[in-house]
Amino acid sequence: MDNLSDDMIVCRCEEVTVADIKQAIREGARDVVGVKRRVRAGMGLCQGRTCAKLVQQILCTELNLKPDQTGSSSARPPVRPVSFGELAEGAVE
Repeated sequence: MDNLSDDMIVCRCEEVTVADIKQAIREGARDVVGVKRRVRAGMGLCQGRTCAKLVQQILCTELNLKPDQTGSSSARPPVRPVSFGELAEGAVE
């Protein structure tokens, strides 16, 4: 994990970099949820499906932890934009 460039984007949805995650750790994040709360990694449309493992690996490397010590984040189903028209179609008068 030491070979990751600080400017590499880890969370594409929220544009969070390795440097952002390392900063969150320096500011006190000790698990996946702590990183998520500080820099929003895992809060985008994919809900961490593309970045959670890498966030966990960075935590393990920076804090010398085992993967089971980093916790996990609650995932929500992916969402898609819905127009007001689509919402109105199901409205009952």
